[in-house]
Amino acid sequence: MADGITRLNPSTLPDVGAVGYSQITVVDPGRMAYVSGQVAQSADGSPVPGDLDGQMRVVVRNARASLDALGATPHDIAIVRCFVTDLTPERLEVLMPHLHDFFDGAQPSLTGVGVAALAGPAFQVELELTVRVPG
Repeated sequence: MADGITRLNPSTLPDVGAVGYSQITVVDPGRMAYVSGQVAQSADGSPVPGDLDGQMRVVVRNARASLDALGATPHDIAIVRCFVTDLTPERLEVLMPHLHDFFDGAQPSLTGVGVAALAGPAFQVELELTVRVPG
């Protein structure tokens, strides 16, 4: 657990810890970073993958790069907002393994939002992070 962040899954709410995230994240005072939504756009200009699995690989890589730039890890994330076009249980099955790998056991709070469209017609998923900057 990162210093300054406490995760809670009270018994009065559904147990989402087994799914890989927390119902509540409490952040002690400190520097906060708000990371813009990361989409499947690569720094090298590679084409956007056409499938959700391929897009999640790029999105997670971009989210990791954002954390690296902050000197942070997934354990420093307070909340992740995941915006997905055409959100269905089947598409969640594609997304969640990538999120679990990205979280590396951290279990930040997580909100999933189904949307009609994202910033560009090729994009299917976008991750927005709120991070407590370490140190």
